[in-house]
Amino acid sequence: MLTKRIIPCLDIKNGRVVKGVNFIGLKDAGCPVELARQYNDQLADEIVFLDITATNESRQTMLEVVKRVAREVFIPLTVGGGIASTGDVKALLNSGADKVAINSAAVNNPQLITELAEIFGSQCIVVAIDVKKHQNEWLVYTHGGSKATGIEIRSWIDQVVRRGAGELLITSIDTDGSRNGFDLELYRLLGQTRVPIIASGGAGRLQDFADVLGLTNVSGALAASVFHYQQLSIIQLKRKLHRLGVRIRL
Repeated sequence: MLTKRIIPCLDIKNGRVVKGVNFIGLKDAGCPVELARQYNDQLADEIVFLDITATNESRQTMLEVVKRVAREVFIPLTVGGGIASTGDVKALLNSGADKVAINSAAVNNPQLITELAEIFGSQCIVVAIDVKKHQNEWLVYTHGGSKATGIEIRSWIDQVVRRGAGELLITSIDTDGSRNGFDLELYRLLGQTRVPIIASGGAGRLQDFADVLGLTNVSGALAASVFHYQQLSIIQLKRKLHRLGVRIRL
């Protein structure tokens, strides 16, 4: 059985790490290079770097920041934001990213997933999916959670996996930044998939990580504010999860 992963997320705006609640009310949380170095030293399993306004501002991810972060970490680095072509992916991989995350562009052009998987390999193609619950179903959103698509989450997962996505990063907009726990109902609904799922949105305490990693089939838990503002230390969190019986890399 594979070990579960603890993954800090760096949401970037104007070259700084920011964090909000339900995708709004963004506040400064620090320098991406400094935070990445800290998380690398704290034994994070991976780092996710998201340029959260790149799509809405119709520009590419800031390559120089990616290069600076990549020089500081020796764990997998996933980068997303504003990726819309094979050229964008090539530039990011050449800048030091190990994987790329696509979201809005994948919804606008699902064939892009197929093309990227064929050219670069599924192992480095992550499809990020932002979802919000409407009545009794979870629907996909794009453009930083601001644009409804009407697409149901399970049908979208089926399509992106079929097209070659190697991993899924699924964020619950309803719980994002709330620190009230991950959306266990959502991740239980998704069940077992052919590719790993990273859960995102809502982490606030140790038990939240223990619940999502122990009670659902996700392979990793992603969080931001609890790490940025030092409510939780990654290494201490991993040691406690290990003592609770969660298979974790130390």
